Amino acid sequence: MVPMTPPGQRPYTAIAVVPTGIGARVGGYAGDALPFVRALASVVDCAIAHPNVLNGAMLSWPLDNVLYVEGYGLDRFAAGDWALRPVHRNTIALVLDRAIEPALQLRQRQAADAARATWGLRLLPEAIVTDEPLGVELRRSPSGASWGTIAQPASLLRAADRAIQAGASAIAVVARFPDEGDGDHAAAEAYRQGKGVDPIAGAEAVISHLIVREFAIPCAHAPALAPWDPSETVDPRAAAEELGHTFLPCVLAGLGRAPQFVMNRDRREPGDLTASAVDAIVVPADACGGGAVLSLPATTERIVVTGNATQMNVPPEALGLAATPVRSYLEAIGAIAVHRAGLDLHTFQHSLHPLH
Repeated sequence: MVPMTPPGQRPYTAIAVVPTGIGARVGGYAGDALPFVRALASVVDCAIAHPNVLNGAMLSWPLDNVLYVEGYGLDRFAAGDWALRPVHRNTIALVLDRAIEPALQLRQRQAADAARATWGLRLLPEAIVTDEPLGVELRRSPSGASWGTIAQPASLLRAADRAIQAGASAIAVVARFPDEGDGDHAAAEAYRQGKGVDPIAGAEAVISHLIVREFAIPCAHAPALAPWDPSETVDPRAAAEELGHTFLPCVLAGLGRAPQFVMNRDRREPGDLTASAVDAIVVPADACGGGAVLSLPATTERIVVTGNATQMNVPPEALGLAATPVRSYLEAIGAIAVHRAGLDLHTFQHSLHPLH
């Protein structure tokens, strides 16, 4: 149950960020950061997180006070350029890569039909297929993080524009990704065993960033892949991606009530959320170089989790950021509760230095 804000205090808002494709120990797999977000949602009035934190392939756990915000849009929000407008319902367009084989494309449409029938989501009546294959290619940076490119970005943007013209207020994209055997088999197997970086996550972010940057509309991506052979060594954190023929359900669940972006300051309404309302952000301690962490006001409490190791090496000290270090996400929940209560975290230490 979400705690009630005492009279005279503003609602408490916190952001959860785990950058995509950097091999985070928590949040680098298929929905393994969801338990933290569920706990966070129970101690704040409003939580904001991006698809990499909230997506769980075939699994999801929508929460009324959690806003599903694409990463590029989250950065613009944190910078104060955009506001977030909560909605009761979106109309979702399903955009499919022309490169997806007919049988695999059918699975995506069936997943969308299942979301309509079981969750009551509103989708456009026809899926939109890109006019050219998107040509997704996967890459790996020297640091070990994953990223990627698409050969036909203009085709993706044309499909998104068609979706918006047809009445969509959110876009779910499914692109055909290289299968495990077509790329780095060792990297894919390491990820499945909980030892490596998600090889496709970085490329997924490129796709959603492109649409959000161009159209300022909620968007998230799910890859189309041939099913993997069963394996006895799959790590529980990656197991959600072993369950079916598509990763689309979590994307549709998130987009169903994803907030709209408000770019024009003159069009903002009283219920819109701005960066000045954010009280805290939680991020891995060595991944503080993202736009959201850097752009939020100095008054925002930055809580960095030292136990969530990643492939990055960007601690807050290197950027001159004041931050509160905690060892785990369990401690992060405690730090949020203390901050929300208006207390000094230092008073919970074993000893206090006397005033001079």
